[in-house]
Amino acid sequence: MKAAVFQSYGSPDVLKIENVEKPSPRDDEALVRIYASSVNPAEWYTMTGLFVARLGGGLLRPKDTRLGVDYAGVVEAVGKDVTGIKPGDEVFGARSGAFAEYVCVKNHVYAKPANITFEQAGCTAVAAITALQGLRDHGKVQPGQKVLINGASGGVGTFAVQIAKALGAEVTAVCSTRNVEMIRSLGADQVIDYTKEDYTRSGKRYDLVLDIAGSHPWRENKRVLNPQAIYVIVGAPKSNRWLGPLTYIIKTRLAALGASQKVIFFVASFKREDFLLLKDLFERGQVKPVVEKAYPLEKIADAMRHLGTGHAWGKIVVTIGMNGKK
Repeated sequence: MKAAVFQSYGSPDVLKIENVEKPSPRDDEALVRIYASSVNPAEWYTMTGLFVARLGGGLLRPKDTRLGVDYAGVVEAVGKDVTGIKPGDEVFGARSGAFAEYVCVKNHVYAKPANITFEQAGCTAVAAITALQGLRDHGKVQPGQKVLINGASGGVGTFAVQIAKALGAEVTAVCSTRNVEMIRSLGADQVIDYTKEDYTRSGKRYDLVLDIAGSHPWRENKRVLNPQAIYVIVGAPKSNRWLGPLTYIIKTRLAALGASQKVIFFVASFKREDFLLLKDLFERGQVKPVVEKAYPLEKIADAMRHLGTGHAWGKIVVTIGMNGKK
């Protein structure tokens, strides 16, 4: 089967499409034919060799030469101990090595909602789970609270706007001019165009700020926070080759010492109940994945380059032999 492989750290040029052995499912696994996946910042940092990624993934060269987590596709075969799914079922979920034609999945394989496409389902896991856990688990958002989402037009941001509304929050979203109408269409109550207005000088205060862009230092962000507000850092600029967003995170945490507001950074974890909640939100039409552009697997390097510009909106999808599948 074909898969994206990288043997060394570096630019997207290190990604190559190679023929690798097709996996065979164990008794407790399902073999899934992948139709769509998507690129995420985590894959960028792994590919380029962020220092933290090297600590666990190989100091000089990657131990695991495969990338990709999000997936959507069709079950091709199941092991004898697998229940609940069968060959032919359309599924989505999370599994490492998803930039490939097939994966074997033991956990995190769920029925794909019929009202979204493979491309939409294939860009869900990392971004939507991050948005959900950032808002609900770490941000402790409650109905009626005022929430600001900085960096609302990206993969996590487009999910966050919709999930925050589904959880009953009043949402203010920050994005660039070209994305204002798109973000408004997702249900944001107010949209701030950062090219025209600095949200930290608006005079408004919020109960929760979900910061995906990391465009302002703590002393400025603090101006928009209520005394007991929560400030959740999801992303930050790639300001340092070795530490990436960690530079911003560390500076913010140090600057906020002693403040009445909480500053939180987290890494999302996959939980069955969260996938099932997202599936329900999709089926009810409260949340819909936003896809900017799709690249075939053979153009995975181009997809990563587009992600690396920092100007992508919505999700960047990788399609894998869809052959007219929707």
